[in-house]
Amino acid sequence: MQNATEEELIQTDVEEYLRRYQQKELLRFVAVGSVDDGKSTLIGRLLHDTGMVYDDQLDAVKRATKMEGEEIDFSLITDGLKAEREQGITIDVAYRYFATEKRKFIIADTPGHVQYTRNMVTGASTANVALILIDARLGVLQQSRRHAYIASLLGIPHLAVCVNKMDLVGYDPEVYTRIKGHFQEFADDLAFKDVTFFPVSALKGINIVERSDEYTPWYEGGSVLDYLEKVPVATDRNLEDFRFPVQYVLRPHLNYRGFAGEIAAGEVKKGDTLVSLPSGKKSKVLAIDTYDGELESAHTPMSAVIRLEDEIDVSRGDMLVKADDLPNVSRAFDAHVVWMSERPLDTKKTYLIKHTTQMVRAQIENVFWKKDMDTLEETETDGLDLNDIGRVRVNCHRALYFDPYVKNRTTGAFVLVDSLSNNTVAAGMIVADDASQDLEVALRELRAGSALEPKTQVSPRERRERMGQKGAVVWLTGLPGSGRWTLAYALERRLFDTGRTATVVAPVDEDLRSMVSAAKAATDAGLITICAFASYHQADRDQVRARVGGPRFVHVYVNTPEALCRERRPDADFEGFEPPRTPDVTVDLESTRLDDAIEAVLESLEHHGQFDEL
Repeated sequence: MQNATEEELIQTDVEEYLRRYQQKELLRFVAVGSVDDGKSTLIGRLLHDTGMVYDDQLDAVKRATKMEGEEIDFSLITDGLKAEREQGITIDVAYRYFATEKRKFIIADTPGHVQYTRNMVTGASTANVALILIDARLGVLQQSRRHAYIASLLGIPHLAVCVNKMDLVGYDPEVYTRIKGHFQEFADDLAFKDVTFFPVSALKGINIVERSDEYTPWYEGGSVLDYLEKVPVATDRNLEDFRFPVQYVLRPHLNYRGFAGEIAAGEVKKGDTLVSLPSGKKSKVLAIDTYDGELESAHTPMSAVIRLEDEIDVSRGDMLVKADDLPNVSRAFDAHVVWMSERPLDTKKTYLIKHTTQMVRAQIENVFWKKDMDTLEETETDGLDLNDIGRVRVNCHRALYFDPYVKNRTTGAFVLVDSLSNNTVAAGMIVADDASQDLEVALRELRAGSALEPKTQVSPRERRERMGQKGAVVWLTGLPGSGRWTLAYALERRLFDTGRTATVVAPVDEDLRSMVSAAKAATDAGLITICAFASYHQADRDQVRARVGGPRFVHVYVNTPEALCRERRPDADFEGFEPPRTPDVTVDLESTRLDDAIEAVLESLEHHGQFDEL
């Protein structure tokens, strides 16, 4: 049965067919292109011509086909969402699986529009090959360059460029050569190992599965499928730097203790000396266990259980490496990130960073630039929004063990998680020097304290979203007996009744310094803080404004006539009071009703943007 075809095996020996299928090399590739470049059609054609479309699915596609003169609209095989079919575009990532005699494949059909960049990144993150389509009538568009840039950034080693719709330009070799030259000039500056070009017609099936001498006799290369079956992917794996992030510790009984995980890079053999990070303890490999039994050696991307000769402390999140080949060990690093959340990056809060098998708290210390996705130029910015790509500085609570992303797509990658919503907000690719650290240096970094400044895990933006207000200090100034306290507590009541959060800070046995500290702390927490402290001097009020922040400071001058104040408080000290020069609100509680005074203060808070929606 060694020479039997797969069709014959399905009929006669299913177990042998499944064994062969299991042993086939897997190739993951992503298809990208501008709107209406025909990538969904190309994938549909690949699936159809390799016999990987079920009869009922094919019948459904035929019924849904509305293209004039065509029995089958191949794009409908992958464009499964109703919105996609209605608009004729790809929105979500569609995964399809097929196999030939030589390989098995996973296809990610990703959207091309800039507003779906995060979808493209999701589909392309694990790909071995990026397949980009270019409309022969339109040539190399800015979107084509953007797709190639993202594919390169994600570390995809091989690029296949399909110049599609050649049938609409009469299979003109000059059109193909011109487009190939333009794109190759741009691709030379990217990080692909190789770039291969194909003149195709996805609709007609030209050079997709079989090479077409009839329509493109001038083309000397093979078909797209022939390329996908032969492009080398095993050599793309890093077989030099052994990295084993521990996922789980297996202890079924007292005589067995193994560390389970997937080998992220390199190769390990029995007898190899390994170092456990972060402890720095060394031990030799006693055994390597897999589902199929014990092995003498294992390599990436195999999953295995490693047993060591010595009982050393190893747990989930640790990494086993070779003593003479350590990864970078640091609490801070630069990275390219793709922002995938509708909530923008908030540099005032901390996030959780998921790196290999460990979860660490981290913060974005700095945003160096973001990429203009139209011009591919780097532009200065202090934040990132949905679908933005930028370079940032990341600080972690404790050290990570990583490699540059260009060297290892597993240990060089991470995702950021919002600790409140538990949503993934960004995908990151670490930028670092390709240099192994000395063990002592690495251990010092691992034992060092946190690289994070002590800070709240709730940012001002999150407080504002929760509370519906920014937080402010309403500072009431006036003579003794002017009615400051009456206004303060009435304002607190009105704010509370309207669903706001406010508090009056009473100055009992407090001085100016402690009042300012209390007011600032409450305001930082998002409260509207009302203070009626007797601040007679302008310098004192200026100090409060400077400490709290001008936009968050609302100065109210309760300018009740002095004669009435003296009548109310004959025992008070009225000497040395300096009337405010430029208060935000001035009210006279002799001639102004209390409710009207409250309205004046509320209007000032509105003017300061206190209740503006985000």
